[in-house]
Amino acid sequence: MPARGEVRATPLNLTVLGMLGGGPLHPYAIQSRMKAWGKDRVVDVSQRATLYKTIERLHAAGLVAVTKTERDQRFPERTLYGLTDDGLRVGRQWLTEMLATPSNEFPEFPAALSFVFGLTADEAAAALERRALLLRESIAALDHELRDESGPPRLFLLETEYIRAVTAAELEWVERVVDDVRTGKLVWYVEDLAELAKKFTPPDPV
Repeated sequence: MPARGEVRATPLNLTVLGMLGGGPLHPYAIQSRMKAWGKDRVVDVSQRATLYKTIERLHAAGLVAVTKTERDQRFPERTLYGLTDDGLRVGRQWLTEMLATPSNEFPEFPAALSFVFGLTADEAAAALERRALLLRESIAALDHELRDESGPPRLFLLETEYIRAVTAAELEWVERVVDDVRTGKLVWYVEDLAELAKKFTPPDPV
């Protein structure tokens, strides 16, 4: 039986196990189904090589197993992978932990915000206005998907609902910051930054 620590609980590892929950698939079918089900919004499946390496790690850990190798003159040889009993057990553990435990995922936007003073106030406001425009476009696309009666039931769209809610909250916050910058409620000046940095830098340890 594989040890729990042999593979980490990552979104891509969990998604591969989830895709195999409905039966054995070969890697190309796993990637295609991820995209068809909109999982590419929550995990990066753009590189098939990364997916193959993920499957290899899960296989080495005993969480997935080769169930069949298909040979057809029209296509390259294709290996089908299926979920093992340990894969089902570990996948359920990961799913429970990820649902229950918030984690800091270090996205790039907060990192950029922490250095917004590297731009002038006008430059920062303009950049945030461009972001707000893209956020509105994203919300419109998400709304279209959620309203599509021919699409999957709500159970399979909860991540889309979540992304829509988070995107809407971000848009509201970005618009508020832009308004504060444009109206002068939030301002900064390059000549003041060095003094501010000294003021809020902790002293060297003795």
